[in-house]
Order: sequence, then structure tokens, then C-alpha cells
Amino acid sequence: MSEALGMIETRSFPAVVEAADAMVKAAKVEFVQYEKTGGGYVSVIIRGDVAAVKAACDAGRVGAARIGEVVAVHVIARPHQNVDEVMELGRKESNKE
Repeated sequence: MSEALGMIETRSFPAVVEAADAMVKAAKVEFVQYEKTGGGYVSVIIRGDVAAVKAACDAGRVGAARIGEVVAVHVIARPHQNVDEVMELGRKESNKE
């Protein structure tokens, strides 16, 4: 199974909570973490199959836009191994190569 990372950044915490909820309800993805980056900007990160992550990000974008401002939506299909080793965005130890 190809793994992917999906990220949505919003300009409010309620919007990112709505995005996260919509994402995990829309497709079989794993909620990895959220990051507060300051100035009211918050990002949510998910992981899963490429198609599931794309579908979840689409649903998350719609959900977040109903509540607040969506700043960015991005999907990275098959992130490089070094990204996983350094950032460890939800990859389980058994999945590392």
C-alpha cells in the first residue's frame, strides 16, 4: 500500500478541528498530529493510502471552509524515507525500512 501524508492549514483552531473530523470520517486515514504555528494558524496532518488521503483532504477543505479560513491543503504521495526518519509523522516503527 502506498502511504501518503495529507496536511490542511487553517487560520483558526475550530476550523482545523472541523477539518480533522471531516477527514477521518470521509476515508480510512489516521490522524497523526496537529501543530499550532502561531498567529492563529493551525495545521492538521493525516496519513494513509494515497487515494484515501486525497479524498480526506477534499472533505477536510470543505469542512474547514464552513467554519473559518483555509490557508493551504497539500498531499504528499510516498514521502521520502528521510522525511519519515527525521519527522516521524505517524509512521509506526514496524513500517520503517
